[in-house]
Amino acid sequence: MAQRVRELRAAGRPILSLILGEPDFPVPLALREAAIAAIQEGHAPYPPVAGLMPLREAIAAYYQRRYGLSFHPSQVVVSNGSKQAIFNALLSLLEPGEEVILPAPYWVSYLPIVQLAGGYPRVVQTTAHQGYKLTPEQLDSVLSRHTRLVILCSPSNPTGTAYTLSELQSLAEVLESYPRVWVLSDEIYELIRYEGVHVSPAQIPTLFDRTVIVNGFSKAFAMPGWRLGYLIAPPSVAQAAIKVQGQVTAGANLIAQKAALAGLQSNLTEILSPMLQAFRERRDYIYAFLQAHLPETQPYLPEGAFYFFLDVSEFIGRRTLRGSFIPNVEELVEYLLEWDVAVVSGMGFGSDKHIRLSYAVSLADIQAGLPRLIQALRALA
Repeated sequence: MAQRVRELRAAGRPILSLILGEPDFPVPLALREAAIAAIQEGHAPYPPVAGLMPLREAIAAYYQRRYGLSFHPSQVVVSNGSKQAIFNALLSLLEPGEEVILPAPYWVSYLPIVQLAGGYPRVVQTTAHQGYKLTPEQLDSVLSRHTRLVILCSPSNPTGTAYTLSELQSLAEVLESYPRVWVLSDEIYELIRYEGVHVSPAQIPTLFDRTVIVNGFSKAFAMPGWRLGYLIAPPSVAQAAIKVQGQVTAGANLIAQKAALAGLQSNLTEILSPMLQAFRERRDYIYAFLQAHLPETQPYLPEGAFYFFLDVSEFIGRRTLRGSFIPNVEELVEYLLEWDVAVVSGMGFGSDKHIRLSYAVSLADIQAGLPRLIQALRALA
């Protein structure tokens, strides 16, 4: 869809895009200056496969300072984006055919990464009523001797909802009966939070030794194109992940690593406040607009990230003004594009009745795009 938008805009179409999950903010100044300084040094050796030690130390110190979690820097593996960190973890943990519990809606890459790693994705559907979060009852019903891993994303892409401490504790109680099952906690949006506080499964004592944390710098530091992420894992998994990465890409970009180090050593509140304020304003505007004009989509207030996941099942099965039938959500997204508004189909996230809106775009684009969305949906007979 992103490529379609680029092509249509190049052809002169005034497409309003609400699709991409990348902050529309510049990389913070401290990170840019550190990157420039790294270039000016004039030295560009191969970086260590697991990442620069000062950065690994800073990441471990960050989790100690923010969440009270004690990790040795050797447990941190810096990668070429958090997607690679997930892939490293799954290749390190899974034997062919082992099951991975995947609550839906899920981030689009989880399912194919599980498959590429030889695992079997066991998808569990969640609903708006339960906050698009896995319940203890659901988890208990799908766990078996074949289960190796549960993937949790909080705050979530695509829903923006987040697990509370009590919810994670309830899941941990279920997992006590399955000691060989690991948890992969995708925490890429942990700093983009509007209500409550982020809780990592690793903070639950019974899960500490079997949780792999995945995080990165793309979202909070607005540097997705610099491709830098990391995992934190128990020593055996971290060492396996280093071996995997060493045979795939080796170490991550040296310049980006030095920039990320500067970011972690900066005043995070000062860096994040303008971005969070803008995201919160956009989120609140969208929520109020949808409540007033499109209640059929079950609008809710996301606790974090920068997405809304909207139920558009009321509009599937209708006809356009020209008589064309809309049989599924994919065709609905194509139809909306005819009205010059771009959204993402829920199919890639595991839902055949949702669309995802991103508010990592300007408020002006949101204010122009939402009326088009409403007009297009209301025009369906």
